[in-house]
Amino acid sequence: MEYKIGFVLGGGGTRGFAHLGIIEGLMERGIRPDIISGVSAGAISGAFISAGKSPREIHELLKRKNLFRYTNLQLPTNGLLRLDGLQKVLEKEIPYQRIEDLPIPLFIGLSNITIGRMEYHNQGPLAKSILASASIPVLFAPVEIDGNLYADGGLLENLPAEPLAGICKHLVVSNVSPLQKPFEVKNIIQMAVRTFHVGIHARVQEARRMATLYLEPTELTDFDLLNVSHTDQAFEIGYKLVTSLDDSEVDKLRV
Repeated sequence: MEYKIGFVLGGGGTRGFAHLGIIEGLMERGIRPDIISGVSAGAISGAFISAGKSPREIHELLKRKNLFRYTNLQLPTNGLLRLDGLQKVLEKEIPYQRIEDLPIPLFIGLSNITIGRMEYHNQGPLAKSILASASIPVLFAPVEIDGNLYADGGLLENLPAEPLAGICKHLVVSNVSPLQKPFEVKNIIQMAVRTFHVGIHARVQEARRMATLYLEPTELTDFDLLNVSHTDQAFEIGYKLVTSLDDSEVDKLRV
């Protein structure tokens, strides 16, 4: 195997702060990624980790910057929201312009909606690729890269284990999108998020099967994907999940 430990980080909007808590807990127990694969929120967290920032540092940075406040909420001509502000934050805070330049190798999962397939990019423009991977269909405009339109990687695969299968001895899979309890849909944004969430939940079993350690904080079901008020709670939920693990579960990753 080329790498010992690979981290697989799924999408989940602001629930993605739980990834940072999970990674913080694992690092405290001596477990660090040799390579990372992420989509959407997982791509954002993964990029910062790959760039060498600590989970708590990332948490405080994103909370201070208020990632979604940087979203351009004005409607462009195609009637969808844009994430131009997110790109500016990434370009300012991560000192690498291309994916292949990151100290820790990173795959970013994107849905190529031009030709209808899932792609995993480990080369190319970093900020723009993350932007595309986080563009939830209907809510956010797709992003053009090399003549193709890309949308949220979770549309086709929310737990991007595929590019790490066969090259990692162990996979740690972090799923921050447990299926939400039924709730009343009050507007079109909630409808879009709910529809997207139901779709991505149906495709988690293969990644779970490949995982040496599978982590799914079920408390996150109470949090909306786009609600920025629970970022501290999400971090702590992820952190406490890892600190509560038996040594035997973590020690499997050391073999």
